[in-house]
Amino acid sequence: MGIKDLFRKTEKAVTETKVFQDVVSTLKDDPFYKDKCEILKKIEEYETIIIHRHRRPDGDALGASLGLRSLLRTNYPEKKIYSVGGDIPPYLEFLGKEDEIDDDKYQNALVIVVDTANKDRIADDRYALGKEIIKIDHHIPLEDFGNINYVQEEMGAACLILIDFYKTFSNKLHLSKECALCFYLGTVTDTGRFKWADANSLRLASLMLDKGIDTENMFTNLQVKRKEAFKITGYLYTHFKLTPSGVAYIYISKRTRLKYKATLEEAANLVNLLDSIKGSLIWILFLEYDTEIRVRLRSRYITIDDIGNHYHGGGHAKAAGATVYNKKEMKQLLEEADQKLQTFKLDHKELF
Repeated sequence: MGIKDLFRKTEKAVTETKVFQDVVSTLKDDPFYKDKCEILKKIEEYETIIIHRHRRPDGDALGASLGLRSLLRTNYPEKKIYSVGGDIPPYLEFLGKEDEIDDDKYQNALVIVVDTANKDRIADDRYALGKEIIKIDHHIPLEDFGNINYVQEEMGAACLILIDFYKTFSNKLHLSKECALCFYLGTVTDTGRFKWADANSLRLASLMLDKGIDTENMFTNLQVKRKEAFKITGYLYTHFKLTPSGVAYIYISKRTRLKYKATLEEAANLVNLLDSIKGSLIWILFLEYDTEIRVRLRSRYITIDDIGNHYHGGGHAKAAGATVYNKKEMKQLLEEADQKLQTFKLDHKELF
């Protein structure tokens, strides 16, 4: 048998194997397969991996960070895997603690930043000390700060990107119940309890349920509130206002919040209670801090991330954040939102 014949025979044998067919099928069906392979290669290359997420973490940021740490520790017990940040809100403390590490850990380390669109929002500035950075995010891209920037805007949560990553390599990666809980919580919270989830999101989330996680305990931690949170809710319902075009908004001063003994987190979450006012397709909460007023913007049908970008923020098309520094800027932001809603209503009269 000649060399060419041997080569053809070997090639045929390889291409007919199930492994080869699976790889070809994956490449055809998954446009991100190459990116995921590159990320896995980096993970396997480094002995130390440090995971960062954004400041003031929500369920998706912390779920992605702690979940990825669990996934990597389970599958690479010989490596040093850390998750840092340091400002976990009380309602998420049941997921676990982050790590406190010295600066020297960053030497020759791989840094993975999850659920963060730009450098200014990354919790713990030491992320820049790592040898290489991987960005894994689902927000509208604002800044490519990583050596690898893996962004899937169509995903409803960063945790969904990580579940998909696990699914791609499930033949070699083991998923613990701890990891499944983190990823599922992040998916639940960032999709509005699946209100904004598509079919693919539900399929990916179901993989986490297959692990037998305790969803009753999870939802208890997410939903049970202190009585003070209910009292400030009454303030919201009796004091919210509407702009001429119908933007619903509420301003909660530091004095008001302290009067009702509500935490910053409890006050900030009130924005979701303004989502059902007829004709109000944009709703906004202004929350006074010591030196600034933080803004939470939400919408239906209308993209509002551009407004967030104009005021030191950003985010998703219909869920964004911003910061203003006085009542004048607050008024300007409201006028911009009002104009946007007015234009939308004129162009979509069939909805009203």
